[in-house]
Amino acid sequence: MTTRTSVLALALFLVAAPLFGQTSQTCEGLRSLALANTAVTTAAVVTGSFTPQGATNPSGTIANLPTFCRVAATLKPTTDSEIKTEFWLPMSGWNRKLQSVGNGAWAGVIPYAAMAQAVTGGYATAATDTGHTGNTASFVPGHPERLVDYGYRAVHEMTVAGKAVIRAFYGNAPQYSYWNGCSTGGRQGLMEAQHYPADYDGIIAGAPVNARVHQMIWELWVAQAVHKDDASYIPPAKYKTINDAALAKCDADDGRRTAC
Repeated sequence: MTTRTSVLALALFLVAAPLFGQTSQTCEGLRSLALANTAVTTAAVVTGSFTPQGATNPSGTIANLPTFCRVAATLKPTTDSEIKTEFWLPMSGWNRKLQSVGNGAWAGVIPYAAMAQAVTGGYATAATDTGHTGNTASFVPGHPERLVDYGYRAVHEMTVAGKAVIRAFYGNAPQYSYWNGCSTGGRQGLMEAQHYPADYDGIIAGAPVNARVHQMIWELWVAQAVHKDDASYIPPAKYKTINDAALAKCDADDGRRTAC
């Protein structure tokens, strides 16, 4: 191999190094990363296990994790927004893909278990609490912008910031980006496809709650129907009888012990 060829090969290797899961800068260096409407609050290496803030017993600890860079940030696209997000980036073996994961119900918490699955699979991963704390709608009154954040904006803002963090850390943007969510996460995937189709190359929208207004009205109708008077109320003692009757009806069709 000639000297010129050797130099060229070395240069190509140095340019391509980030493509093979090598990091472009230190994890801690991301703490000073400047992004629009974003305040990075944590940038630290996690090895082996992770205990979410607020977990008070070992069952809250997620074990058997690869070593990754954990970046936590608060996004404020409006003056009333307070969107907590996290990005977990494999320290080695990155598959050059982003897998963002979705929430359930009213969100209000970062889905760490889903993030753990993604990062264990070699993905850089991102998740958000959608801009509030607690799995209820108590954040809505008086905060229309936070409702917009929950509805669709938080996921988009998280995605934009996540790709920027990935580029800063690895020196390259993800080759492919995927959304993976169920229930509310499924709805979030559909909203991404509708509002921001360029955010993801592929979307898994499992069991999407894609008619939120209709669902809320239906839940109110059910509550009114069973609490209309004493005769309409179904006591818990009858739940098993009703469940067994439903299963028996379904079993006549397929023989499997599953609900209709």
